[in-house]
Amino acid sequence: MSTLIYTHADCLQHVPGPGHPESPARLKAVVDALQAARIDGVQWRDAPLGTAEQVLLIHTPGYLEWVQSQRPEDGYQALDGGDTVMSPGSWQAVMRCVGAACAGVDDVVEGRATNVFCATRPCGHHAEADQAMGFCIFNQVAIAAVHAQRAHGLQRVAVVDFDVHHGNGTQNSFYEHPDLFYGSSHQAPFYPGTGARQERGVAGNIVNIPLPRGSGSHVFRERVTEELLPALRRFAPELLIISAGFDAHRKDPLGGLDFEDEDFAWVTRELMEATAPSTGGRVVSVLEGGYSLEGLASGSVAHVRALRGD
Repeated sequence: MSTLIYTHADCLQHVPGPGHPESPARLKAVVDALQAARIDGVQWRDAPLGTAEQVLLIHTPGYLEWVQSQRPEDGYQALDGGDTVMSPGSWQAVMRCVGAACAGVDDVVEGRATNVFCATRPCGHHAEADQAMGFCIFNQVAIAAVHAQRAHGLQRVAVVDFDVHHGNGTQNSFYEHPDLFYGSSHQAPFYPGTGARQERGVAGNIVNIPLPRGSGSHVFRERVTEELLPALRRFAPELLIISAGFDAHRKDPLGGLDFEDEDFAWVTRELMEATAPSTGGRVVSVLEGGYSLEGLASGSVAHVRALRGD
């Protein structure tokens, strides 16, 4: 079976404004690099629109209605202090993000693909049930995890996040649910200030690996090997979802963990190997952050090559 890549031109129409790091150029860099790489066994699909019912798996009805009401006819509308901004095309973009993540789950569970990469934007892991923050409007990985349970009857779903920032929204959505696992490696201290080791969830289902600035490959790999992978094996998920952020790359202007492309390939392979006995290889990966266009592009290619087994 193949690796599917979901993307859509609508995701380029989310335009937070001049100079905003979460620009359409990010997605263009990823798609251009993946197409140029010509990775064997990859097939491309248009991301479908998500549904309100899918959004409501994680977000409150009041928040969904509020986001809909904030769509500007022109210009920009800030949803928080200014980090998270909507433009006229943002609604379609975020609904493509939700649709891609849920369709990816459908594909791997129903056997149409081995794994899926959702090349969509904006990112989602900071979005809380009732709050936009950190460039994120809807939390597509959390939505996809609950979709796997509700639509397909899966019991245990894991999300692993290697973005440089901690995914506070995903953690908070999973914290009281022992059948949902969240593991995160992230720079600390750093935005958003969550993700301490002692934040463990209702049943030890949260594993945080805070990393000091400048940690680099050795510290990252050691901590993932010793702390994250054993916990993931014990949890034995039936589906693995990856929050694939590339802002830990050494070239990223916002982060400071100094990872190389091969670190993203390594962690992808390790996560797949650790969960293969319980997932049967079912993996859905969703693009999160990454603000060096060069690092984002090369990191994404390394990640998708690893998904393909290269």
